[in-house]
Amino acid sequence: MTRELFFCPLTQPLISMKQFFTLILICISASLTAFAQKEKVDLKLTLMLKELTKGFNGEVGVYVKNLKTGKIAEVDGDSIFPTASMIKVPIMAGIFNKIEKGALDYRSVLTYRDSLLYKGDDLLGSFKDGEKITLGKVLMLMAATSDNTASLWAQSLAGTGTEINALMESYGLQYTRVNSRTPGRTANQKKYGWGQTTPREMATLLTLIREGKLVSPAASERIYRNLTTIFFDGQAPSQIPPDIEVASKSGAVDRSRSEVLLVNAPDYVFCIITKNQKDTSWTYNNEGYAVVRAVSKALWEYFEPKSTWVIPKGMDKYFNYY
Repeated sequence: MTRELFFCPLTQPLISMKQFFTLILICISASLTAFAQKEKVDLKLTLMLKELTKGFNGEVGVYVKNLKTGKIAEVDGDSIFPTASMIKVPIMAGIFNKIEKGALDYRSVLTYRDSLLYKGDDLLGSFKDGEKITLGKVLMLMAATSDNTASLWAQSLAGTGTEINALMESYGLQYTRVNSRTPGRTANQKKYGWGQTTPREMATLLTLIREGKLVSPAASERIYRNLTTIFFDGQAPSQIPPDIEVASKSGAVDRSRSEVLLVNAPDYVFCIITKNQKDTSWTYNNEGYAVVRAVSKALWEYFEPKSTWVIPKGMDKYFNYY
């Protein structure tokens, strides 16, 4: 019997009919798998986000994911933005990666040196040279009060931005990077500052932590607990009832305001970041702060439409923000 052969430029010059149809089935299967893996988009929420961010005097990116349904909504969610203090989440991940490898001890007692000082309103920066503090408390200060002296110390202990960036890369985060004090990142630092990310990647990082998938389940849980004790709760968290657990980290520099939150109600995560904004003021009504609050409020009402909670009158004088 003569064997029928077909030409296929993707494999060998000649293949059998059986091989040809097998190849077709593989291609169809791969296409269906890729299609199934695409994120489901919440069109109504997407339109709402576009309306909320329309007219902003600068650039703004938002990424939201309902962790129950998997549906997402975004506006420039894959654009690169400055992290400001949100970079402290990757730094914390770097520290716990060292702890899990046995290179650091969470309960170890460290010696503070004046050379570590980053001038500003930091608690750790008020320490005298030679004073002692545990690594766990350094991490608490970095998360809860966004202490810059503690954060730069932690960045060094984590192996600098070089090792932290490699860790982010290992989790498929292509754009989340430490720039400051990191070899080869000078140009990026000039453009984005201390760190850079995308709204999608920062939200993904917080989700990995929430699901126990970053470094280890135990490390993820400790990081997550730290992120639920945030002092600076006057922006996005202020729009969510106080009896709802929220893990968050905010960041702010003159022309950028940002925040990432994971809200344990219907379980949703979102990140909003601005850049190149015209309003560089440091008042509560800064345009960047205002859009962060507006998006957070709208998301809470969208995911929890039956909630009757309202912010108490006069609460604005008690909000903590940079």
